[in-house]
Parts: sequence; C-alpha cells; structure tokens
Amino acid sequence: MEENKKETGQEKSQEEMVKEAVEEAKKAAADQENAETDKEETAEGQEEAKEEDVKEGEDTEETQQEKQGDKKFFGRKNKKDKKDEKIEELTDKLTRQMAEFDNFRKRTEKEKSQMYEVGAKDIIEKILPVVDNFERGLAAVAEEDKEHPFMQGMDKVYKQLMTTLDEIGVKPIEAVGQEFNPDFHNAVMHVENENFGENMVAEEFQKGYTYRDSVVRHSMVKVAN
Repeated sequence: MEENKKETGQEKSQEEMVKEAVEEAKKAAADQENAETDKEETAEGQEEAKEEDVKEGEDTEETQQEKQGDKKFFGRKNKKDKKDEKIEELTDKLTRQMAEFDNFRKRTEKEKSQMYEVGAKDIIEKILPVVDNFERGLAAVAEEDKEHPFMQGMDKVYKQLMTTLDEIGVKPIEAVGQEFNPDFHNAVMHVENENFGENMVAEEFQKGYTYRDSVVRHSMVKVAN
C-alpha cells in the first residue's frame, strides 16, 4: 500500500511537471509572438515615419523650388528689358512734346485773337470820327432840306455804315438818363438839375462805343447832382 501511494505521488508530480512545462512553453511561444508583433509594428512605424520624412523633404524641396521659381519670376518681372525702357522713354518724350505743342497752339490762338481784337479796335477808333461828322452834318440840315434827294442819300449811307458797325459788334453806349458809370462814361462837366436824380447823366457831348463788350471810346458826358 505504501508503495502504491509513493508511485501515485510520483506520477502526480510528473504530470504536474508536464503541465507546468506545457504552460511555460505556451507562455514562451505567446511572448515570442508578442515580441515579433511588436517588432513588426515598430518596423512599420519606422518605415511610415521614414516615408513621411521623405514626403516632407520632397515637399520642402518642391516648396523651395517654387519659392526660387517665384523669386526668379518676380525678379525677371521687376527687371525691365532695355527695349521696354527705351519704349517708355520715347513714349514719355512724345507725350511731353504733344502737351507742349497743344499749349503752344492754344497760346498762339489766344495771341492771334488778342491781336485781332487790338487791330479791330484800332480801325474802329479811326472810323468813329467819320461817324461823328456824319451825325453833325445830318443834325445841321434844316427841316425843309431833309427831303432833298442828296440829303436822303447821305442819310442812307449813314444808316448803312451804322448797320455794318453793329453787325461786327460795335454798339453805342447809352448815356443820357443813365446813372453815371466810370467804366463807360467820361464826366467833363457837372451841373445841379432838379429834373435829374443824383449822379445821373444829363447831357452827352460825344457818343461812346463798345466793341465785343470792351470799350472803344468812352462817352463824354455832363453829370447832374
């Protein structure tokens, strides 16, 4: 009996040892699998990191190349060609010359107009004494002689002369009954007269004329009050 118990105890211990050995083998295999898995994952992570680094490096190189290309592009754009500079220079010169010519043309036209005005006024001043003599001569004719053909002819010549002067812009200055204006009237006498208001033209000694809104000859007048 004791021998059977010893054998049974030995068998149990052997079985337990086998089980423990099997379990240890399983654990070892599992640990090995886990270690291999970790290695594979680590290797994959390293490869992915390398690929990302490579991509970033490529992106960086591409970015640098683009920046360099942009710099070159903008650099070329900012730097003008000699032909373009010459064209701009000639265009600016032509524009300035055209502006100067336009100013010269306007100035010349203005000077011609002023010269024409001065020349016309000079001629009108020389004609006005003839008009004065016509008026004095017609005013001195007696009433019974005004119907004479010669006097009627002279009156028509006078009216034609005044019509021509009016057409070119020569107008007589209104004087009698108007307020004295030194721009148009030349006062040579002063009189106190209740029939006229203050500073009014009472009489005209010589008729004045304007040419295109400028005075050719002032009216010679007598001023009342």
